[in-house]
Amino acid sequence: MKHIQEKLQSFAGAMMVPIILLVLVGFYVGIGAAVTNYIMPGDNIINTLFSMFTRMGFMFMNYLPVWFAVGISFTLAKKEKGWAAFGGIVMFFCYITCIGAFAKAQGWTADTVTIEHLIEIGYTQEAALNFNALWDTVAGVFTFNMGIFSGIIAGVSAGLIHNKFCETKFNSMFAFFQGTKFVIIMITIIAIPLGILTYYVWPVVAGVLQSITHLITTSGYFGTWLFGFIDKALLPFGIHHLIAFPIEYSAVGGTMTIDGTVYEGVKNIIVGQAGSASATGYIVRNFTTGRILFQLAGLPGAAFAMYKCAKVENRKKVASLLVPAVLTLALVGISEPIEYTFLFASPVLYWLVYAPLCGLCYVLTELTKVSINGNALFFMIPNLFQPNKVHIFSLLYLLPLTFVTYYAAFKFMIKKFNIKTPGRGDDDIKLMSKKEYQQIKNGTINNDSLEARIVEAFGGADNIDSVTCCATRLRVSVKDETKVVDDEDWQKYLEAIGCVHNGKSYQIIYGVHVNTITTAVKDILGLD
Repeated sequence: MKHIQEKLQSFAGAMMVPIILLVLVGFYVGIGAAVTNYIMPGDNIINTLFSMFTRMGFMFMNYLPVWFAVGISFTLAKKEKGWAAFGGIVMFFCYITCIGAFAKAQGWTADTVTIEHLIEIGYTQEAALNFNALWDTVAGVFTFNMGIFSGIIAGVSAGLIHNKFCETKFNSMFAFFQGTKFVIIMITIIAIPLGILTYYVWPVVAGVLQSITHLITTSGYFGTWLFGFIDKALLPFGIHHLIAFPIEYSAVGGTMTIDGTVYEGVKNIIVGQAGSASATGYIVRNFTTGRILFQLAGLPGAAFAMYKCAKVENRKKVASLLVPAVLTLALVGISEPIEYTFLFASPVLYWLVYAPLCGLCYVLTELTKVSINGNALFFMIPNLFQPNKVHIFSLLYLLPLTFVTYYAAFKFMIKKFNIKTPGRGDDDIKLMSKKEYQQIKNGTINNDSLEARIVEAFGGADNIDSVTCCATRLRVSVKDETKVVDDEDWQKYLEAIGCVHNGKSYQIIYGVHVNTITTAVKDILGLD
């Protein structure tokens, strides 16, 4: 069970790699389309320049499976990551080509899966529509319409194949084909049975996804609340993206035809609406606007409650910890620094109070028909260029109501159950110095940089198997977990916000500067 959870955590982290492109999609399409459609329409140099941004944004979105294939294969690879990324691209195109080739052998092509032809050969109207929806042309290749799932399957497959065969060696006659080159050969071979298997399995999976879509769309506000609750409930385990991404970027989140183009997933639909001159607003049931309430009001209210519950002499220190976290939260939506502050102090507060309240935030924004692109201040900038599509009047009273609700709930719980949030003890907000930490750990390292201490805390370079990161977490797999420091040491001595530990898989929460830490750790280890 632990092994499976470790793999899920690694996979969830890998899915975060293409996130920078998804951020750019919102900016490039939102601002570019505003300029070309409303501000500077017509044939002029400004319109031409901004149309380039718009087209790049749609290009990023249209080729999402490719980015996922590359990002996942790159992240899952333990070494030679550049070759792994190349293998991800090769696997993706081989995979979809094999699906299309095998389908052609069964009589299915772009011409034979049209609704008209299917009805002619005996399909009912509904059956023809459902079967036609299974197919698409991706980068010029006729294949299944799998959305991001084709990229995920290709990326995972390429990553596993790479790790299995990247160190393969042959005698001198065939030495040219060993190592990473052999990986590419194996990818092209394995793509054939994988494509054939997918031909038979995907229609079943697609049927299940259609059922999930039906459940979500017919369960009303309960389904909305459940999504918000599960999204936060899974956050400590690092696999919440497995719930959000299919909703946001695949047909699980619904489909919509905009200006003749079909968009799948709530985020893609919003991008399509942002790029459309005829759209008058954004979809309301988008499973994202609820974040506005707890990011701009709820968590700040919780932070204020923790500040007020701290001892008077500790409040200045508490404020120095919480204010930057609140600002980061409001600007870019990184909520983990605050969430982990009370998660480790009281899991009950997190799962029985905070997570249900977050689900309620999603319901309230949907109930009052909030319609906006983005859920953090920085990502809302494109709305300034297309205000006609924004409907947020209810936020004027929902935001202060959310702030007060979270403040009252957290203050009550902290006081009632004496939860040790920052500042309520005598030494719980004091960080031990690097020198003190070294002395405690018997002076085993000479380099006192944070990154060097992190390596040592994992039992040294020889004990570290792989190092990656997502938006806020350093993800490390080790060979022997008994050589790693205790979970609480990461907060006490290693400047971390928190630690999630499952078997040999560790997630150390450092916040938005985790990329810099990860790069430095890899430099110490000599990893690419």
